[in-house]
Amino acid sequence: MELKTKIEAILFYKAEPISFREIAKMLAVTREEVAEAVFLLQDEIANRGVILIQNGEEASLGTSKDASALIEDIRREELTRDLGKAGLETLAVILYKGEASRREIEYIRGVNSNFTVRSLLIRGLIERDESSKGGRGFLYKPTTETLSLLGIQKLKDLPEYESVLKEFENFSKKEESDAKENGGEQPNTAKDFQ
Repeated sequence: MELKTKIEAILFYKAEPISFREIAKMLAVTREEVAEAVFLLQDEIANRGVILIQNGEEASLGTSKDASALIEDIRREELTRDLGKAGLETLAVILYKGEASRREIEYIRGVNSNFTVRSLLIRGLIERDESSKGGRGFLYKPTTETLSLLGIQKLKDLPEYESVLKEFENFSKKEESDAKENGGEQPNTAKDFQ
C-alpha cells in the first residue's frame, strides 16, 4: 500500500487533525516523507467529495465546498433527530469527567465513538480543546450551553456526581493497572474487563 493511501486511511479513521510527526511515527517514516505524501494525496483527491485540509504541520480530511449544500441538508436532518443512547452515553461520560479524550470515551463505552462525538460537536453540546495530556489528540468538554440546557450551574450539580466520578476514577485506576500488566498496552475496550 502506498504511503499516501495509508495516510488517507489514517486521516479518515481519526476524523480530526493529525500532525505530520504523529503520522510519521505511526508509519515509521520521516516527517518529510509524510509531507510529500500529503502533497500528492491533496492533488489526487482534489476533484472528489472530500478534500485534504492542511494547516501548517497538521492534516485532516474535510468535505469539498461543492458538496456544502448536500452536507448542510444532512446536518440539518441530523440535528432534528434525538441524540439516542450512544449520544447520551457519550455526553454523560464527558459531563461527569469534565473533559475526556476520544480514546477515554471509546474505552469506557467499549465502541468507536467518532460519529457520536462529531454529532455532539455539531449540536454544540460539547467543544473540542487542545489536549493538555502530552499534546496528543483533543479533549472534549461540555459547553456552557449544555449546562444551561440541563439547568445546572456547574458539573458538581449533576445527579450523583460524586459517586459517578468515583466510579470513573476506579475505572481509570483499573485501566492503568491492566496497562502495566500488559506492558504499557491499553486494553481495547471496556469489554476486556468482563
